[in-house]
Amino acid sequence: MDPERKRHAELRRHERRWDLFGPYLAERAWATVREDYSEDGDVWDYFPHDHARSRAYRWNEDGLLGICDDHQRLCFALALWNERDPILKERLFGVTGPQGNHGEDVKEVYFYLDSTPTHSYMRALYKYPQAAYPYERLLAESARRSRTEPEFELADAGVFDDDRYFDVFVEYAKVGPTDILIQITAHNRGPDPAPLHLLPTLWFRNTWAWVDDPRVPSLAPVRRRDHLPAIVAEHDELGELVLVGDTRGDVIFTNNETNLERLYGAKNRVPYVKDAFHRHVVGREGGVLGASGTKSAVHCRAVVAPGQAWTLRLRLSQKTASPQCPDEPVVDLAAPFAGFDAVMAARRAEADVYYDDIPATMTTDERQVFRQAIAGLMWSKQFYHYIVRDWLTGDPAQPPPPRRRASGRNTDWRHLFNRHVMSMPDTWEYPWYAAWDLAFHCIPLALVDPGFAKGQLDLLTREWFLHPNGAMPAYEWNFSDVNPPVFAWATWRVYKIEQRHEGRGDRAFLEGMFHKLLLHFTWWVNRKDSAGKNIFQGGFLGLDNIGVFDRSAGLPRGGVLEQSDATAWMGMFSLNMMTIALELARENPVYEKIASKFFEHFLSIADAMNNLGGEGIGLWDDQDEFFYDVLHLPDGRALRLRARSLVGLIPLLAVETVEPRLLEQMPGFRRRLEWFLAHRPDLARLVSRWYEPGAGERRLLALVRGSRMKRLLRRMLDPNEFLSDHGVRSLSKVHATQPYRLHIDDTTLSIGYEPGESRTGLFGGNSNWRGPVWFPINYLLIEALQKFHHYYSDDFRVECPTGSGNYMSIREIADELSRRLTSIFLPDARGRRPYAGDDPRQHDPHWRDHLLFHEYFNGDTGQGLGASHQTGWTALVAKLLVQQCRERDDDR
Repeated sequence: MDPERKRHAELRRHERRWDLFGPYLAERAWATVREDYSEDGDVWDYFPHDHARSRAYRWNEDGLLGICDDHQRLCFALALWNERDPILKERLFGVTGPQGNHGEDVKEVYFYLDSTPTHSYMRALYKYPQAAYPYERLLAESARRSRTEPEFELADAGVFDDDRYFDVFVEYAKVGPTDILIQITAHNRGPDPAPLHLLPTLWFRNTWAWVDDPRVPSLAPVRRRDHLPAIVAEHDELGELVLVGDTRGDVIFTNNETNLERLYGAKNRVPYVKDAFHRHVVGREGGVLGASGTKSAVHCRAVVAPGQAWTLRLRLSQKTASPQCPDEPVVDLAAPFAGFDAVMAARRAEADVYYDDIPATMTTDERQVFRQAIAGLMWSKQFYHYIVRDWLTGDPAQPPPPRRRASGRNTDWRHLFNRHVMSMPDTWEYPWYAAWDLAFHCIPLALVDPGFAKGQLDLLTREWFLHPNGAMPAYEWNFSDVNPPVFAWATWRVYKIEQRHEGRGDRAFLEGMFHKLLLHFTWWVNRKDSAGKNIFQGGFLGLDNIGVFDRSAGLPRGGVLEQSDATAWMGMFSLNMMTIALELARENPVYEKIASKFFEHFLSIADAMNNLGGEGIGLWDDQDEFFYDVLHLPDGRALRLRARSLVGLIPLLAVETVEPRLLEQMPGFRRRLEWFLAHRPDLARLVSRWYEPGAGERRLLALVRGSRMKRLLRRMLDPNEFLSDHGVRSLSKVHATQPYRLHIDDTTLSIGYEPGESRTGLFGGNSNWRGPVWFPINYLLIEALQKFHHYYSDDFRVECPTGSGNYMSIREIADELSRRLTSIFLPDARGRRPYAGDDPRQHDPHWRDHLLFHEYFNGDTGQGLGASHQTGWTALVAKLLVQQCRERDDDR
């Protein structure tokens, strides 16, 4: 067993807390819902970036490429200054939702390059311009640009021209759970000598001011014989730790307390406040530093020659035995850097060994994409703190929140208690969990850390997360919004991935999740089927602006929207639950009866979706050969909303095959199925060829039958509609020349194909489902096609691309879609990666191998758009690469 796997095994057996410290420090805590105590709920304006350096956070901390413990008591991060910036660089800057022409957007350049599952080794890069950071220009240009123009990025301001910037690499290597080596290396890429201030910063999250807690932790200097910097940190729960450095510098202190005088003209609680380091270093202001405090830094300065590097080494360790890890050794302050370089090199090598085995036959380019996708997932694990009841009622030592809060945002979620390390979609743009995003994160996470993946799924269904009525919290802006019900799917996939890797699945996890998912399924049935017809509503369902109007807002003329996607998601949910129940029935026959119940649920949904029950207008349109949402108006009219989008392809996802051996092992389940089919012949027609076994005698359950599936695929695989060079578009390209228009009374609403950034402000305008390629639905479509192939085998062939005259098996089509998706990140014959667009820097050796995993991708070019570090569901590329590699190995 290699060293990283050994550490991971120790963690799983609860022998050593290798996960106590990790990259759990957010890249942004300002302008979040948690920190908003305004009267009007204007998150962006209440806590702007300009306040962040001076104002203590209530719920979370942020920093630059930092780490903290799993409850974010003690934090470490990097701060910098180039002697030109107006602000000490302690956190990432970006435009807020109202400031950006396409919503919020980080205006920095940084990359997550490596991390093992235990965070025994981590590496990241921040590119720091040597020119003054163009804060005002970024704001002004973003405000000037319209929604039809691209975003103005930091590189567009010219601050990286002539390579006048520093590459600042931050590396962490663990000697033990509470013994962390830190190396900061700044490379001057420019042609001239350039000054640089580095301020490695250690501080405590402010947990005392809100409740007048007398237990205030402390940071103080430590005298060393060699006169090198050292800081001791004392905390009731963490014990006594010490940060030591190997480079001479000033050890400076202040308090992590709000500068009330600067922000509000009031008297400060304490004499030394949060923004003291900015005032001392940038403003050269005297009298702002204390002799100790709750925030500290080692202030070092150098002039770095062109082409040269400057390195700082630090070590954060236990000074005395820790209450958290009492058996871990303490640091030898007489020689804290003995063996530093050897351990750092060993951890790098161990990370290489660990990733070289997943799987071993990947190409160099594929392995690079895989490793950085996983690194982004690891770095996006964040401590998320939001106790809704306390947020609503206020803190005893602070003014009470406004009265409107009692009936405002998230008031139905008083039970929600968030104080955990969680997987975030993007640590700057989305520094909060989103339920359906998290479900997708768990698939690539399971490749390297199935325990953490299982823990995340379990967490969202625990009693302090799942609503008593069975609803799942969506995201902090509105926990009551509805996300697609993909947790049963994710649960099954994580179970199977672990089973493949470990040789056995975690049945206790599967069974526990099943019972909690029963509550969530019941909530969907009771709350989202308004007419009781097995046709479901859910609102925007994570697809933001995919509709001609906001599907979560009041509908035109007070109508009711019957949703193709919501209904299909419930069909998929039913099949997922049936599959899990059948697996559990292998050891407990009680689950056979529950499995047959979900089989019946699925048939009822299939009947309603295909309108075979004879009531009203169905979701399937024979003329267009496509599924659409249907809007029912109060005057009795029913209108199909003929915008061809992913909404009409999601019915393909509700598919499952049943193995013949399983039916032999479970005669009770088979008997109940056959009785039901015999007595409900109207529904039996919906079970695609149940009595005609396919490849390997398998049975197929699917919302769409063979001929209808082919017709949907004809649309999906048409380059003039959904199929792009880089995956399946979210809206048909036919709407580029034929926008869909909905006329109701005197109002006309329209939707057209938008391959890149959103041209509307719907849902803030920061994401776009009107044409771009999104990984999560593409991934599910690939999985669905693989299941169809299990049944139909190679004999069932479909033209791909439509109109090409080239016919492929369903599996070959799935493989082709997978190849198109992974090609977004892999260099082509010219060394160009499509996600980087036309950026000439992708040929620069200091840029080309540092990858970003965007939120979504241009439907025509594959260029990355939206959140730039959306390493959550876009990290599904790692799972696709693993699968492609295995298929190549099988073909050999």
